[in-house]
Amino acid sequence: MDIPVIKVGIIADYEISFTLQGEYLIEQLDLVLIGSIRVRIQEAAICIGYGNQSLICPGQINILPVDPQTATFLLSKVTIGVDFHWERQEDQIFKGALSLILIHDKIQVINIINVEDYLLSVISSEMSATSSLEFLKAHAVISRSWLLAQLQKNKILQQGNQQYQASSSTEDELIRWYDREDHLHFDVCADDHCQRYQGITRSVNPQINEAVLNTRGEVLTYDGLICDARFSKCCGGITETFENVWEPVHHPYLQKIIDHDFEKEEFNTDLRREEEAVSWIMGKPDVFCNTSDKKVLQQVLNEYDQETNDFFRWKVIYSQTELSELVKSRTGIDFGTINDLIPVERGVSGRLLKLKIVGTLRTMTIGKELEIRKSLSKSHLLSSAFTLTKQQNLNNVNFILHGAGWGHGVGLCQIGAAVMGDQGYRYPEILTHYFSGAESERIY
Repeated sequence: MDIPVIKVGIIADYEISFTLQGEYLIEQLDLVLIGSIRVRIQEAAICIGYGNQSLICPGQINILPVDPQTATFLLSKVTIGVDFHWERQEDQIFKGALSLILIHDKIQVINIINVEDYLLSVISSEMSATSSLEFLKAHAVISRSWLLAQLQKNKILQQGNQQYQASSSTEDELIRWYDREDHLHFDVCADDHCQRYQGITRSVNPQINEAVLNTRGEVLTYDGLICDARFSKCCGGITETFENVWEPVHHPYLQKIIDHDFEKEEFNTDLRREEEAVSWIMGKPDVFCNTSDKKVLQQVLNEYDQETNDFFRWKVIYSQTELSELVKSRTGIDFGTINDLIPVERGVSGRLLKLKIVGTLRTMTIGKELEIRKSLSKSHLLSSAFTLTKQQNLNNVNFILHGAGWGHGVGLCQIGAAVMGDQGYRYPEILTHYFSGAESERIY
């Protein structure tokens, strides 16, 4: 099997600027260009500005490197961390080919690149290049597995002519998850919605090259299929099941895992029960991801991630007015004054799957976990594993959220895995810990 080639959606905007660092062939125009390029929409076509020239091309433009080994392109003002609190723009450098497509009155930039080159960037973008080699190897395997599983899943959906459904709603309930519905014209996006892919902007050191090279073609499989291997920053001590976060599909390798190498008495909990969930979230259990070791954390957290200090256990306080205005702006639903937030259903990690919002104008239950996180923060709440306390102060009411973990909590816990790597665990042991029953296989 040859190394697969994928399409990565980088950015969509009304105008795009990039610099070709090496010769590139504009396929539709049979023209070789180098240097600064400006692209805009003109009369429902793509207009390429090059020096004093303007070249019109309807539909799609493919820009191919003449020498794929040396040519790169610099794309200006790429937004990273979309909708998260660290959202910002930066210039990024990419290898591979470039495709421009008109989609909904915007120019969509797509990078066409092989999977192994893509992984070099992902491993550097998702974490620091100073991470332990065993942790980097483990992440290379799961990032490759996740990506190829998405291609496999897309193929099955297309063959069955199935429409992907990511929400259900009634007058009193909205359940929504966020996974595949946004990407119709490319395989994956370049941001946290899929996997962070920031080209070769981040330094790729010899250790990352070694991790990707040594695991070349290696994926996790279960029952003959490539595993949909998920990961998040910090599980908070217990991982969540796939079906509680995304579509109701049971994956035996994505189930509840205690983030420790053996179970202690304090771990015998059923966090689907409110009392047990509160006790767990308010505690600080001895698990891999409960660490304040800066050396380990710097392996996982890039500079902008380190702006978040509290992630294993955290606290957020909203006044009643703040909360009411926040939920209205984030959901588009006017609940009036919010009087209560009531946990309806929790997953095995204590993450809220359903939350009832009680307001003076409307009462409604929302889910799944990311919908809850998006509704209760200007960006994204760190996780949906939180307790709720109302505090009355004179004429003011405060809502206090005590939380656990960072992210959806499914699959590999990046901080926990970094701790395991630092403690001497080999990458197969890390994979076995987080993906119970999965097997490693080299498919090319």
